[in-house]
Formats: sequence, structure tokens, C-alpha cells
Amino acid sequence: MRRTLSTVSVIGLALVLAACGSDDADPAASTTTSASATATPSESPSASPSASASGDVVDTAVAAGGFTTLAAALEAAGLVETLKGAGPFTVFAPTDEAFAALPAGTVDTLLKDPKGDLTQILTYHVVPGKVLAADVVGLDGQKVKTVQGAELTVGVDGSAVTLTDAAGATVSVTQTDIEATNGVIHVIDGVLMPTS
Repeated sequence: MRRTLSTVSVIGLALVLAACGSDDADPAASTTTSASATATPSESPSASPSASASGDVVDTAVAAGGFTTLAAALEAAGLVETLKGAGPFTVFAPTDEAFAALPAGTVDTLLKDPKGDLTQILTYHVVPGKVLAADVVGLDGQKVKTVQGAELTVGVDGSAVTLTDAAGATVSVTQTDIEATNGVIHVIDGVLMPTS
């Protein structure tokens, strides 16, 4: 079960990364650069970064546990190899509890068409580039473009960071800066939707 979770997490990240082409990397890089100039590490949300990254975003997510559904979805969508690529990627990883909170049958329906809505949703959780918590604190109210193509709105209130999706739902970032060799993972408590 843990291996499946890790694989799904990796696939999800790969999907997001695959969706982000080199054309999308420039806007994210400029956002990260401008945010870095204004953010201070003391303002960042509670973080549990690894001492040193030893695996890619997929392997790191699998090893972390709690992402079984995400890992399975990534595998079904064929995104694992993409997320194991060079990156860098920033992945907003929904927990198993976040997927369980979706309306009954949603995950099963998405898994039946992995190249359709599932891929769109998974790539909506990935932002090109490596964006650390210290970078995000300077982005309150700003929009960031995802690999899927749609945007997320960042909210910062003290040490609390939220993301608002295209459907108007807001999720909280519950853990930050889980570093990987090809990017970083931030844990979120909900599933982001690219459309309403």
C-alpha cells in the first residue's frame, strides 16, 4: 500500500511537470524571484523540511506516506515518469483525507478516465520551478500559473497560507518545504479544481 502511495504521488507530480513546458517556466521563475526579494524566512509557515533531499518528488512523496490516493491517481494518469524528470517542480500534494472529503464516487469516476479530468486536476497541483515557503509569503493575493494552465490565488495571513482554485474553493497548506532532488512538495488539506 505504501509503495502504491509513493508511486501515485510521483505520478501526480510527473503530470504536473509534464504539463509545464519550458514556456511556462519563465513566468514562474519571475514570480519566485520577485517573491524571494520581499519574503523573509521568519514569516514562512511552519515547515518540516528534510535535512537533505535524497529522492525526486515522486519517491519523496511515497516515502512520506499519507498520499496513497494521490500516488494511485498519478500512476493511473501516467505522470510518474514526468515527475521523476529534471524539474524543478513545486507540488501541492493533497493528503488521503483530502481525497476522502470529495463527494462519494468522485475519485472512482476520475480514475475511469485518467487522461481526461484526472490529468487536468493532477497537473493543476503542480507549479513549474521550485517555490519554497519563504517565497510564498510575498505572494499574498497574487495568482500563480499551474502546469495545467489555469491559475491559483495565493493567500497569506501571518503564518497561514491558503490556495484558492478556479472553482472558488480554498485549501490550506499544512506542511511546507519537503525538499526533493527535483523540486519541493507542500502538503494541502483539500483537492484543487481547475474549473467550477
